[in-house]
Amino acid sequence: MLTALEDVTADRVVEALNERGATVVRVDPGDVGPDLGFGFRLGRGEFGSGEAGCGESVWGGWLRTASREVEVAAVTAVYWRRPTPYAARFGRLPRQAREFAVAEARHGLGGVLHGLRRALYVNHPAAVARADFKPVQLQRFAALGLRVPATLITNDVTEARRFAVEHGRVVYKSFRGLPEGTDGRTGAIWAQRIDADALDDSVSVTAHLFQVEVPKSGDVRVTVVGRRVFAQRVTTPDGALDWRRGDWGQLVHTPVVVPEAVRAALHGYLDSCGLVFGCFDFALTGEGTAPEDWWAIECNPNGQWGWLPDAPAIAAAFADILSGEEGEGRDDAK
Repeated sequence: MLTALEDVTADRVVEALNERGATVVRVDPGDVGPDLGFGFRLGRGEFGSGEAGCGESVWGGWLRTASREVEVAAVTAVYWRRPTPYAARFGRLPRQAREFAVAEARHGLGGVLHGLRRALYVNHPAAVARADFKPVQLQRFAALGLRVPATLITNDVTEARRFAVEHGRVVYKSFRGLPEGTDGRTGAIWAQRIDADALDDSVSVTAHLFQVEVPKSGDVRVTVVGRRVFAQRVTTPDGALDWRRGDWGQLVHTPVVVPEAVRAALHGYLDSCGLVFGCFDFALTGEGTAPEDWWAIECNPNGQWGWLPDAPAIAAAFADILSGEEGEGRDDAK
Protein backbone atom coordinates (compact mmCIF):
# COMPACT_ATOMS: atom_id res chain seq x y z
CA MET A 1 0.00 0.00 0.00
CA LEU A 2 1.57 3.23 -1.19
CA THR A 3 0.28 6.23 0.74
CA ALA A 4 1.11 8.93 3.24
CA LEU A 5 1.27 8.22 6.96
CA GLU A 6 -1.88 10.20 7.73
CA ASP A 7 -4.53 8.49 5.60
CA VAL A 8 -7.70 7.37 7.39
CA THR A 9 -9.15 5.92 4.19
CA ALA A 10 -6.11 3.66 3.75
CA ASP A 11 -6.40 2.65 7.41
CA ARG A 12 -9.82 1.16 6.66
CA VAL A 13 -8.42 -0.99 3.86
CA VAL A 14 -5.48 -2.14 5.99
CA GLU A 15 -7.90 -3.25 8.71
CA ALA A 16 -10.02 -5.16 6.20
CA LEU A 17 -6.92 -6.85 4.74
CA ASN A 18 -5.69 -7.80 8.21
CA GLU A 19 -9.05 -9.48 8.86
CA ARG A 20 -8.39 -11.66 5.81
CA GLY A 21 -4.92 -12.59 7.03
CA ALA A 22 -3.24 -10.85 4.09
CA THR A 23 0.35 -9.64 4.42
CA VAL A 24 0.31 -5.85 4.12
CA VAL A 25 3.31 -3.57 3.77
CA ARG A 26 2.47 0.11 3.95
CA VAL A 27 5.04 2.37 2.26
CA ASP A 28 5.28 6.08 1.56
CA PRO A 29 7.79 6.51 -1.31
CA GLY A 30 8.24 10.09 -0.13
CA ASP A 31 10.13 8.70 2.88
CA VAL A 32 13.08 7.73 0.66
CA GLY A 33 16.21 7.96 2.77
CA PRO A 34 17.25 6.32 6.06
CA ASP A 35 13.61 5.37 6.83
CA LEU A 36 13.03 3.78 3.44
CA GLY A 37 15.76 1.70 1.81
CA PHE A 38 15.75 -0.57 -1.22
CA GLY A 39 17.92 -2.79 -3.38
CA PHE A 40 16.37 -3.79 -6.70
CA ARG A 41 17.96 -6.18 -9.21
CA LEU A 42 17.14 -7.14 -12.77
CA GLY A 43 19.01 -10.18 -14.07
CA ARG A 44 21.56 -12.35 -12.26
CA GLY A 45 24.27 -13.09 -14.84
CA GLU A 46 27.50 -11.17 -15.30
CA PHE A 47 26.82 -7.89 -17.15
CA GLY A 48 23.14 -8.93 -17.31
CA SER A 49 23.85 -11.75 -19.74
CA GLY A 50 24.76 -15.40 -19.69
CA GLU A 51 22.84 -18.43 -18.53
CA ALA A 52 20.95 -16.86 -15.66
CA GLY A 53 20.73 -13.28 -16.83
CA CYS A 54 18.91 -13.24 -20.15
CA GLY A 55 15.56 -14.54 -18.94
CA GLU A 56 15.24 -12.29 -15.88
CA SER A 57 12.64 -9.68 -16.86
CA VAL A 58 11.02 -9.06 -13.48
CA TRP A 59 12.44 -6.71 -10.87
CA GLY A 60 13.48 -8.46 -7.67
CA GLY A 61 15.10 -7.33 -4.46
CA TRP A 62 13.93 -5.74 -1.27
CA LEU A 63 12.11 -2.67 -0.03
CA ARG A 64 12.49 -1.90 3.67
CA THR A 65 10.60 0.51 5.93
CA ALA A 66 11.34 1.16 9.60
CA SER A 67 9.12 -1.80 10.53
CA ARG A 68 8.68 -4.08 7.51
CA GLU A 69 10.57 -5.56 4.58
CA VAL A 70 9.10 -6.92 1.37
CA GLU A 71 10.51 -8.84 -1.59
CA VAL A 72 9.15 -6.84 -4.51
CA ALA A 73 8.88 -9.84 -6.84
CA ALA A 74 6.43 -11.38 -4.34
CA VAL A 75 4.01 -8.44 -4.40
CA THR A 76 0.64 -9.51 -5.85
CA ALA A 77 -1.31 -6.24 -5.54
CA VAL A 78 -0.61 -2.54 -5.08
CA TYR A 79 -3.09 -0.02 -3.71
CA TRP A 80 -1.66 3.25 -5.06
CA ARG A 81 -3.43 5.63 -2.74
CA ARG A 82 -1.91 9.06 -1.98
CA PRO A 83 1.85 8.92 -1.43
CA THR A 84 3.71 12.06 -0.39
CA PRO A 85 5.35 13.90 -3.32
CA TYR A 86 9.10 13.33 -3.49
CA ALA A 87 9.62 17.10 -3.47
CA ALA A 88 8.49 17.26 0.17
CA ARG A 89 11.44 15.08 1.16
CA PHE A 90 14.04 17.29 -0.49
CA GLY A 91 12.47 20.69 0.15
CA ARG A 92 15.45 22.08 2.07
CA LEU A 93 18.02 21.38 -0.61
CA PRO A 94 19.17 24.09 -3.05
CA ARG A 95 16.95 24.22 -6.14
CA GLN A 96 19.25 22.35 -8.52
CA ALA A 97 20.07 19.63 -5.99
CA ARG A 98 16.40 19.36 -5.03
CA GLU A 99 15.18 18.93 -8.57
CA PHE A 100 17.90 16.38 -9.28
CA ALA A 101 17.11 14.33 -6.14
CA VAL A 102 13.37 14.39 -6.90
CA ALA A 103 13.91 13.24 -10.49
CA GLU A 104 16.28 10.45 -9.43
CA ALA A 105 13.85 9.17 -6.76
CA ARG A 106 10.88 9.34 -9.13
CA HIS A 107 12.63 7.57 -11.98
CA GLY A 108 14.51 5.05 -9.80
CA LEU A 109 12.33 4.07 -6.85
CA GLY A 110 9.15 5.21 -8.59
CA GLY A 111 10.15 3.50 -11.81
CA VAL A 112 10.37 0.11 -10.12
CA LEU A 113 7.17 0.65 -8.13
CA HIS A 114 5.38 1.54 -11.37
CA GLY A 115 6.57 -1.67 -13.04
CA LEU A 116 5.79 -4.62 -10.77
CA ARG A 117 4.63 -6.87 -13.60
CA ARG A 118 3.08 -9.57 -11.41
CA ALA A 119 0.98 -7.14 -9.37
CA LEU A 120 -2.58 -5.87 -9.77
CA TYR A 121 -2.65 -2.08 -9.41
CA VAL A 122 -5.61 -0.26 -7.86
CA ASN A 123 -5.09 1.97 -9.74
CA HIS A 124 -1.89 2.17 -11.76
CA PRO A 125 -0.69 5.81 -11.62
CA ALA A 126 -0.22 5.91 -15.39
CA ALA A 127 -3.88 4.92 -15.88
CA VAL A 128 -4.92 7.54 -13.31
CA ALA A 129 -2.92 10.19 -15.16
CA ARG A 130 -4.58 9.30 -18.49
CA ALA A 131 -8.07 9.30 -16.97
CA ASP A 132 -7.63 12.50 -14.98
CA PHE A 133 -8.50 14.92 -17.80
CA LYS A 134 -12.10 16.06 -17.54
CA PRO A 135 -12.54 16.65 -21.31
CA VAL A 136 -11.53 13.01 -21.90
CA GLN A 137 -13.97 11.86 -19.21
CA LEU A 138 -16.93 13.78 -20.62
CA GLN A 139 -16.27 12.57 -24.16
CA ARG A 140 -16.04 8.96 -22.98
CA PHE A 141 -19.20 9.27 -20.87
CA ALA A 142 -21.13 10.44 -23.92
CA ALA A 143 -19.70 7.64 -26.07
CA LEU A 144 -20.91 5.12 -23.50
CA GLY A 145 -24.45 6.48 -23.65
CA LEU A 146 -24.46 8.54 -20.45
CA ARG A 147 -26.14 11.94 -20.45
CA VAL A 148 -23.66 14.83 -20.25
CA PRO A 149 -24.58 18.53 -19.86
CA ALA A 150 -23.75 20.72 -22.86
CA THR A 151 -20.19 21.89 -22.23
CA LEU A 152 -17.90 24.65 -23.46
CA ILE A 153 -14.15 24.86 -22.83
CA THR A 154 -12.76 28.21 -23.91
CA ASN A 155 -10.56 31.20 -23.13
CA ASP A 156 -12.57 33.51 -25.40
CA VAL A 157 -14.98 35.88 -23.65
CA THR A 158 -17.22 36.28 -26.71
CA GLU A 159 -17.60 32.51 -26.99
CA ALA A 160 -18.33 32.24 -23.26
CA ARG A 161 -20.98 34.98 -23.40
CA ARG A 162 -22.59 33.42 -26.47
CA PHE A 163 -22.81 30.07 -24.68
CA ALA A 164 -24.32 31.66 -21.57
CA VAL A 165 -26.91 33.60 -23.57
CA GLU A 166 -27.79 30.57 -25.67
CA HIS A 167 -28.41 28.27 -22.70
CA GLY A 168 -29.60 30.66 -20.01
CA ARG A 169 -28.52 28.94 -16.80
CA VAL A 170 -24.81 28.16 -17.02
CA VAL A 171 -22.27 27.21 -14.36
CA TYR A 172 -18.50 27.54 -14.21
CA LYS A 173 -16.37 24.69 -12.83
CA SER A 174 -12.62 24.56 -12.35
CA PHE A 175 -10.67 21.64 -13.76
CA ARG A 176 -8.55 21.28 -10.63
CA GLY A 177 -8.46 22.53 -7.05
CA LEU A 178 -6.24 25.39 -5.97
CA PRO A 179 -2.59 24.34 -5.55
CA GLU A 180 -0.67 24.90 -2.34
CA GLY A 181 -0.14 28.55 -1.49
CA THR A 182 2.70 30.26 0.36
CA ASP A 183 0.96 29.38 3.62
CA GLY A 184 1.13 25.67 2.75
CA ARG A 185 -2.65 25.36 2.37
CA THR A 186 -4.58 24.14 -0.67
CA GLY A 187 -8.10 25.17 -1.63
CA ALA A 188 -11.10 24.55 -3.84
CA ILE A 189 -13.17 26.61 -6.26
CA TRP A 190 -16.81 25.58 -6.06
CA ALA A 191 -19.19 25.33 -8.99
CA GLN A 192 -20.92 28.68 -9.45
CA ARG A 193 -23.58 30.22 -11.67
CA ILE A 194 -22.39 32.61 -14.36
CA ASP A 195 -23.91 35.92 -15.47
CA ALA A 196 -23.03 36.53 -19.11
CA ASP A 197 -22.76 40.29 -18.51
CA ALA A 198 -20.22 39.74 -15.72
CA LEU A 199 -17.75 37.93 -17.99
CA ASP A 200 -14.78 40.02 -19.11
CA ASP A 201 -11.44 39.73 -20.90
CA SER A 202 -9.86 37.95 -17.92
CA VAL A 203 -11.40 34.80 -19.43
CA SER A 204 -8.54 34.88 -21.97
CA VAL A 205 -5.88 34.23 -19.30
CA THR A 206 -6.47 30.46 -19.14
CA ALA A 207 -8.91 27.67 -19.97
CA HIS A 208 -12.41 27.76 -18.46
CA LEU A 209 -15.13 25.11 -18.34
CA PHE A 210 -18.76 26.16 -18.65
CA GLN A 211 -21.72 23.78 -18.51
CA VAL A 212 -25.46 24.07 -18.79
CA GLU A 213 -26.89 23.83 -15.28
CA VAL A 214 -28.78 20.59 -14.72
CA PRO A 215 -32.11 21.24 -12.87
CA LYS A 216 -31.19 18.60 -10.37
CA SER A 217 -33.19 17.02 -7.60
CA GLY A 218 -30.04 15.74 -5.95
CA ASP A 219 -26.52 14.45 -6.45
CA VAL A 220 -25.11 10.93 -6.36
CA ARG A 221 -21.62 9.71 -5.51
CA VAL A 222 -21.07 6.28 -7.07
CA THR A 223 -18.02 4.31 -5.93
CA VAL A 224 -17.07 1.38 -8.15
CA VAL A 225 -14.52 -1.16 -6.90
CA GLY A 226 -13.96 -4.03 -9.29
CA ARG A 227 -17.44 -5.33 -10.12
CA ARG A 228 -19.07 -3.84 -7.02
CA VAL A 229 -21.09 -0.64 -7.17
CA PHE A 230 -21.94 1.55 -4.16
CA ALA A 231 -24.17 4.59 -4.60
CA GLN A 232 -25.28 7.28 -2.17
CA ARG A 233 -27.65 10.10 -2.97
CA VAL A 234 -26.39 13.34 -1.42
CA THR A 235 -28.74 16.19 -0.57
CA THR A 236 -28.14 19.45 1.26
CA PRO A 237 -30.60 21.23 3.57
CA ASP A 238 -30.48 24.39 1.42
CA GLY A 239 -30.34 22.74 -2.01
CA ALA A 240 -26.85 24.14 -2.68
CA LEU A 241 -25.53 24.13 -6.23
CA ASP A 242 -22.32 22.42 -5.04
CA TRP A 243 -22.86 20.09 -2.08
CA ARG A 244 -19.14 20.16 -1.20
CA ARG A 245 -19.32 23.82 -0.24
CA GLY A 246 -21.25 23.60 3.04
CA ASP A 247 -21.08 21.69 6.30
CA TRP A 248 -20.57 18.02 5.42
CA GLY A 249 -22.06 17.10 8.79
CA GLN A 250 -25.44 18.37 7.52
CA LEU A 251 -25.44 16.35 4.32
CA VAL A 252 -28.15 13.72 4.00
CA HIS A 253 -27.05 10.39 2.49
CA THR A 254 -29.52 7.89 1.10
CA PRO A 255 -28.63 4.60 -0.63
CA VAL A 256 -29.82 4.60 -4.24
CA VAL A 257 -30.06 1.90 -6.89
CA VAL A 258 -28.06 2.61 -10.03
CA PRO A 259 -30.02 1.78 -13.21
CA GLU A 260 -28.60 -1.19 -15.11
CA ALA A 261 -27.70 0.89 -18.18
CA VAL A 262 -25.79 3.39 -16.07
CA ARG A 263 -24.01 0.66 -14.11
CA ALA A 264 -22.94 -1.04 -17.35
CA ALA A 265 -21.57 2.28 -18.62
CA LEU A 266 -19.53 2.75 -15.43
CA HIS A 267 -17.92 -0.66 -15.80
CA GLY A 268 -17.30 0.09 -19.46
CA TYR A 269 -15.67 3.38 -18.55
CA LEU A 270 -13.29 1.82 -16.01
CA ASP A 271 -12.42 -1.03 -18.39
CA SER A 272 -11.66 1.36 -21.24
CA CYS A 273 -9.40 3.44 -18.99
CA GLY A 274 -7.55 0.48 -17.49
CA LEU A 275 -8.93 1.30 -14.03
CA VAL A 276 -10.12 -0.99 -11.26
CA PHE A 277 -11.70 1.72 -9.10
CA GLY A 278 -13.31 5.11 -9.55
CA CYS A 279 -15.57 7.63 -7.79
CA PHE A 280 -18.25 9.00 -10.12
CA ASP A 281 -20.37 12.11 -9.54
CA PHE A 282 -23.84 12.43 -11.06
CA ALA A 283 -26.56 15.07 -10.99
CA LEU A 284 -30.08 13.63 -10.78
CA THR A 285 -33.24 15.00 -12.30
CA GLY A 286 -36.75 13.84 -11.46
CA GLU A 287 -37.00 10.78 -9.25
CA GLY A 288 -33.65 9.44 -10.40
CA THR A 289 -35.10 6.03 -11.19
CA ALA A 290 -34.63 6.10 -14.99
CA PRO A 291 -31.27 6.17 -16.81
CA GLU A 292 -32.18 9.49 -18.44
CA ASP A 293 -32.39 11.05 -14.95
CA TRP A 294 -28.66 10.47 -14.46
CA TRP A 295 -26.30 13.18 -15.71
CA ALA A 296 -22.59 12.31 -15.62
CA ILE A 297 -20.38 15.04 -14.17
CA GLU A 298 -16.95 13.52 -13.59
CA CYS A 299 -14.93 10.53 -12.38
CA ASN A 300 -12.11 10.82 -9.87
CA PRO A 301 -9.86 7.81 -10.53
CA ASN A 302 -8.35 8.17 -7.06
CA GLY A 303 -11.33 9.62 -5.24
CA GLN A 304 -12.19 9.87 -1.56
CA TRP A 305 -14.79 7.52 -0.12
CA GLY A 306 -13.89 7.18 3.57
CA TRP A 307 -16.55 9.74 4.55
CA LEU A 308 -19.44 7.78 3.02
CA PRO A 309 -21.88 5.77 5.20
CA ASP A 310 -21.03 2.59 3.27
CA ALA A 311 -17.27 3.06 3.74
CA PRO A 312 -16.88 -0.24 5.68
CA ALA A 313 -18.42 -2.19 2.78
CA ILE A 314 -16.25 -0.27 0.28
CA ALA A 315 -13.14 -1.07 2.33
CA ALA A 316 -14.14 -4.74 2.29
CA ALA A 317 -14.49 -4.59 -1.50
CA PHE A 318 -10.98 -3.13 -1.76
CA ALA A 319 -9.67 -5.89 0.49
CA ASP A 320 -11.38 -8.51 -1.69
CA ILE A 321 -9.72 -7.12 -4.81
CA LEU A 322 -6.26 -6.70 -3.29
CA SER A 323 -6.23 -10.13 -1.65
CA GLY A 324 -7.59 -11.88 -4.76
CA GLU A 325 -10.83 -12.90 -3.07
CA GLU A 326 -13.32 -11.08 -5.30
CA GLY A 327 -15.67 -13.63 -6.83
CA GLU A 328 -15.70 -14.14 -10.57
CA GLY A 329 -18.37 -12.08 -12.27
CA ARG A 330 -19.51 -10.48 -9.03
CA ASP A 331 -21.51 -7.33 -9.74
CA ASP A 332 -23.34 -5.96 -6.71
CA ALA A 333 -25.39 -2.78 -6.74
CA LYS A 334 -25.90 -1.13 -3.36
